Amino acid sequence: MNTLDFHNHLMPSVDDGAQSLEESCRGLSAFQAEGVNAVITTPHFDASLTLWPELLSERLARLDAAWTEVSHHARSHHPGLLLERGVELMLDIPHPELADRRLRLAGGPFVLIEFPYMTVPPRSAETISTLLGGGTLPILAHPERYDGFTRDFSLAEQWKRAGAYFQVNGGSLLGRYGPEAQRFAYGLIERGWADYLCSDYHARGVLGVRAYQELLTSADAEEHVHLLCEVNPRRVLAGEPPLPVPALATKRTFWGRVSGLFSAR
Repeated sequence: MNTLDFHNHLMPSVDDGAQSLEESCRGLSAFQAEGVNAVITTPHFDASLTLWPELLSERLARLDAAWTEVSHHARSHHPGLLLERGVELMLDIPHPELADRRLRLAGGPFVLIEFPYMTVPPRSAETISTLLGGGTLPILAHPERYDGFTRDFSLAEQWKRAGAYFQVNGGSLLGRYGPEAQRFAYGLIERGWADYLCSDYHARGVLGVRAYQELLTSADAEEHVHLLCEVNPRRVLAGEPPLPVPALATKRTFWGRVSGLFSAR
């Protein structure tokens, strides 16, 4: 595998992820043990800070210090692992200023965004369109997990039409966020709407990258694992949009096949 994970919280002592360099190191070791050889770490970041220069400077200085610490450590203790930085930008305002490269994934055109407090704000599709018009390429983190995600997937369709790419959490496929998020995650993959699959790992507990990759492979979605975990995340590094991921048009739904695999365990 040539897996790249660009949604995780491994910078030490800056958010609810790794609380020390030791935890960061354990997280990086866990990624390498499960075949991940490139990581873009993405600490939480409030979009509203971009409108307040002093607060923005303070927050970025803290992230810079954490990045220096973890990147120096990685070079010495995790050979063969590519480590880059970005943020997970919480859209507590709809129109952030994203000129600073530290706010974008590996300094490129992509920005990993999330809606505030796991809820869908009013005019969410319009917010995505505005980000796209500002010259950034928005990747929506874990769309399957938001309160208000519509059962008929119509809201996800609006986000797609507005220009968002979708990053599904691997843990959702494994049921870690409950049955609804699990069903929505598989529904996005089934429709061919998921573009990336990442861990959202917080440097504790079981990582599970190999587990969700193997589950998809067992459900006859090996091509999807390749695109979602390897090809498309690598294209983020190159500043290139993801390749289309095919829908799974079968007589038995993808979710039905996966449910069968869970029942057999």
